[in-house]
Amino acid sequence: MHTSSSHFPDHQTLSARLTSVLSIKGYTAGQVTILDRQPNIDLSTFPSEIVTCQLDEGGELRLLCKYEAGHSHTVYGHRGNVAYEAEVYRHVLQPLRTSTPTFYGAHTDMTKGETLLILEYLDNSLHVHRTPEPAVAMSQAARWIGRFHAENEARLSSALPMFLNTYDAEYYLGWVRRALLFAEPWHTCFPWLASLCERSEEFVAALLAPPPTVIHSEYYPLNILFRNGIVHPVDWESAAIAAGEIDLASLTERWPAEIARECELEYQLARWPAGAPANFERTLGAAQLYWSFRWLGDQPDWTTSESNRWRFERLRSVGERLRLI
Repeated sequence: MHTSSSHFPDHQTLSARLTSVLSIKGYTAGQVTILDRQPNIDLSTFPSEIVTCQLDEGGELRLLCKYEAGHSHTVYGHRGNVAYEAEVYRHVLQPLRTSTPTFYGAHTDMTKGETLLILEYLDNSLHVHRTPEPAVAMSQAARWIGRFHAENEARLSSALPMFLNTYDAEYYLGWVRRALLFAEPWHTCFPWLASLCERSEEFVAALLAPPPTVIHSEYYPLNILFRNGIVHPVDWESAAIAAGEIDLASLTERWPAEIARECELEYQLARWPAGAPANFERTLGAAQLYWSFRWLGDQPDWTTSESNRWRFERLRSVGERLRLI
């Protein structure tokens, strides 16, 4: 048996925690036996491992166990922790019976205040961009998130819990200010950047105008699994209340124009079967601007890296399209 990281609890502790959660949920009446532990090769903000366990009745479960393990990367309020993600599964995803991984529960270590999230491990799944037909998988991912946004826009007007982060004007403008500050060494290369930032309130207004919904907030292909023709979005620690077009912008970034356009059409049909609102294109453009500012405002060394120069070109292209430059 392989214990994949020193961040993880020892065998006996993990067994006790899984037994506690799974017995409360009704999956077992007795002790859970751990058969195997393997590292999860798909990296994410928080460490995780794949745990195979046997229930007292003899059945087996393959679980993804995700740990806080002292990690924190809130990114200026953009991302929550493992406890926050557990609440997203519990209150947002589970009631909808979506095709996200099964949520088995969560355990909080009361001495350290750290949470263990216990999910179904999706065997034989692929990220959408690594499937044999990525264009098909991408279209399905666009339909999935369009339906999700439609359902949650309606839920926001009723009883959906309000623990979720909400993107307001200050949130969006904060990313613009950080990106402009971090990009100072490149101001001579991109003289238009300051002008675009000066008009940032205009594109922020476009993001605040439509009815909000619940968004994944990092809905790019690395966070979307595909198995047996079904889309399974994962890593929900950044879920928030905001314009749904943000998820579409993150999904289609850097994809060929024909695939991006097909995703946009599939999204509109799924979210608004009777027809998309007239301001859809402008809202999507504003979301694309935000998405670039969000990454350029994350860490100074990322902003000035030559590998991220394309993000500035993306800003300029969209800014010109929206007539902000």
